[in-house]
Amino acid sequence: MVEKLAARAVPDAQKKSSLVEDAYRALKEAIRENVFAPGFQGSEQEMALRLGMSRTPVHEAIIRLQEDGLVRVLSKRGVLVCPLAPEDVREIYDVIIAIESMAAELLAALPDDERRRVAGELEEATARMEAALRKDDLFAWAAADDLFHRTLVERCGNGRIRRIAQTVTDQAHRARMLTLKLRSKPSGSSAAHRRIIRAIAKGQVAEAHRCARAHRVRARDEVVPLIVSYGLKQL
Repeated sequence: MVEKLAARAVPDAQKKSSLVEDAYRALKEAIRENVFAPGFQGSEQEMALRLGMSRTPVHEAIIRLQEDGLVRVLSKRGVLVCPLAPEDVREIYDVIIAIESMAAELLAALPDDERRRVAGELEEATARMEAALRKDDLFAWAAADDLFHRTLVERCGNGRIRRIAQTVTDQAHRARMLTLKLRSKPSGSSAAHRRIIRAIAKGQVAEAHRCARAHRVRARDEVVPLIVSYGLKQL
């Protein structure tokens, strides 16, 4: 009898875990893409209904998202999607600059075959960016740009860098999406990406670090002043 109960409990636990994971991914994507915009405040039930999900997995997903710094649970007042002030965006970019330059350095130090494989993935994401830009599809461009930067971090071989990067990358993506149509056309990004790719493919560790850092510094120095110039107190 005990064995039967235990056997039944395992699939139930797996099903619950899967539902929570689905809710977590759906909520995070909705926040990243500003479906639930910065400053949005609502009940767990409302968020669950908008996502077409049941409340229990959404509740557990919200707890995880609070740990990620994307939402804040307010006592008896629902859930707040955390807004980003210009100084928050600056700090986020400062972290990304450090993380991605180190990731590029680690990638450039990998064995030849691994370096070239990652360089190919990065080149594919960059080609998608260019194709999207030719069609003036800024949302597709942003998705391809996000893929490039995620690949850079996820393939570097350092699990801690990957975990630290996850939250700040999500927050940077929100800033990217909210300023997408305010910025000048991002025609220089592909060239900057290819400088990073070349350095990684050739195993040029210091150059990969320098190029990745310079690319993100330029992004920070464009996005933050832009937010301030438009008088945006929060994103």
